[in-house]
Amino acid sequence: MKGPLFYSKILLFGEYGIIKDSKGLSIPYNFYNGALKVDENPSEEAKKSNTSLRKFVSYLEQLQINQSELVTFNMKVLKTDVERGMYFDSSIPQGYGVGSSGALVAAIYDKYADNKITVLENLTRDKLLQLKTIFSQMESFFHGKSSGLDPLNSYLSIPILINSKDNIEATGIPSQSTNGKGAVFLLDSGIVGETAPMVTIFMENLKDQGFRTMLKTQFIKHTDACVENFLGGDMKSLFENTKKLSKVVLSNFKPMIPEQFHGIWQRGIDTNDYYLKLCGSGGGGYILGFTEDLEKAKQSLKDYKLEVVYHF
Repeated sequence: MKGPLFYSKILLFGEYGIIKDSKGLSIPYNFYNGALKVDENPSEEAKKSNTSLRKFVSYLEQLQINQSELVTFNMKVLKTDVERGMYFDSSIPQGYGVGSSGALVAAIYDKYADNKITVLENLTRDKLLQLKTIFSQMESFFHGKSSGLDPLNSYLSIPILINSKDNIEATGIPSQSTNGKGAVFLLDSGIVGETAPMVTIFMENLKDQGFRTMLKTQFIKHTDACVENFLGGDMKSLFENTKKLSKVVLSNFKPMIPEQFHGIWQRGIDTNDYYLKLCGSGGGGYILGFTEDLEKAKQSLKDYKLEVVYHF
């Protein structure tokens, strides 16, 4: 048995800000994916995944009791499949900020939720919000607190524009240019990041008035501008605002940036060869890069592995 594929995602803009109602833009990233699977002779990896699925199923059972009006599952079939050794066969790296738990949540909802909202329906704002709420509750098992956006993106496999917490919509993004020099890329930090501790640091920082002011007057302001520039195809303004955002993140989100990348981050700002920003919650995993000249960025970052996500 093998289920449909669910893809990883990239939050281009909005990490941390969306907790405080900034805009955000999340796009599917088809390079990685995962599917539910049962094998005759499962590998060690598959057995490990199955063990964690068992815990997840207990959590979902509790969720269904506590919030039956929100979501219910065909528990009988789900439990039977897990007993048969079902696991999540995934190429999505964990702790890299590209939505590994989101894809799993989407796969479980797709196969086992009762009265599920499907991609084929007319996806009204209400339906999108309902899905986001369900996914947020489901994914909280993995992170302690989840916006529900990763699973939503994975489930629908379309770009999602976050206007605010209660206002999200499916959106189109400018089509990629085949001969453009600019690009969005992923830089591999080589370190696995954990979401929960990073979110805890952020929540602690929010208690500080100065941090809250910076968030509103700089971080969210530049994030919103970047989303608008990107969707409007205004690349000149996009790079100006991404540079500002990169500076603000380096000054105020240091714990989320692995130490050995502080210098490289600053170098991008000084040379304008590239600008770096967080991909997901940070602390490791991927770092997101924006460049107007991919060849230049590759030269500057020649000691690192870059994966291109989008061409301008």
